[in-house]
Amino acid sequence: MRSKVVLRRLLRNKQARYGCVALIVLIALAYVGPFFGSYDWTDKDFLSFLSAPDGDHWWGTTSIGQDMFAVTLRGMQKSIIIGLLVALISTGLAAIVGAFAGYFGGWVDRALMWGVDLLLVLPSFLIIAIVSPRLRDGSWMWFVALLAAFSWMITSRVVRSMTLSLREREYVLAAVYMGIPRWKIIFRHIVPNLSSLLIIDATLNVSGAIIGEAALSFFGFGIQPPDVSLGTLIAEGSRNATGYPWLFAFPAGLLVALVLSVNLIGDGLRDALDPGSNS
Repeated sequence: MRSKVVLRRLLRNKQARYGCVALIVLIALAYVGPFFGSYDWTDKDFLSFLSAPDGDHWWGTTSIGQDMFAVTLRGMQKSIIIGLLVALISTGLAAIVGAFAGYFGGWVDRALMWGVDLLLVLPSFLIIAIVSPRLRDGSWMWFVALLAAFSWMITSRVVRSMTLSLREREYVLAAVYMGIPRWKIIFRHIVPNLSSLLIIDATLNVSGAIIGEAALSFFGFGIQPPDVSLGTLIAEGSRNATGYPWLFAFPAGLLVALVLSVNLIGDGLRDALDPGSNS
């Protein structure tokens, strides 16, 4: 019943509707668009170097003859996947750490929150910049793990504070008296009652991860050649943005549209799950 109420509120929110439509269009463009193009992202046209958009190359070509339409959509695919994976990992980690710390208290709480405080004061961008070059020969999933490792701490503190209240509720105390193991109580009763916060956090983490990936890739610390992402394409295109604007405009435009659509959905979810938040 509550899910239907939330869905109705979400559909009544104009910003959320626009965000959902835009995100669906962007995802369809990223994964269906390549089938309508004449070139694969790995193809090279040696007769067209840095050519402007035309009937053959809809978004122009790169300095090595790659079709900009195909390459940009490949980069958007990678950015979307990274954003989703980082959001799922970081939100899941925040839920587990925060819930365990808040429910168990004592030395468990002190140890986990000490770890959170330590990660909060560490310069995450610098650490990722130092570690990621050493992982260039490995899977790009290591880059996802690095982004997720520094994206969950603040949310875990919020989860902890909410768990301190939830653990005193009647249904939680009843589960304790019934002899249900504490870890089961956390996953069955505590975390599900934090779903509103976690859904909003995961949604907003998608856009945060996409921006973080783009920023790190812009400086050469993210996705490594021959693969591409929106960040690497923006970095490459920025060097020739004035003379060959299509190299920069298409990846940057898609990045802005992608982040904006996810943020609109996140704001709509926040208002739908917590109607008092927009007052």
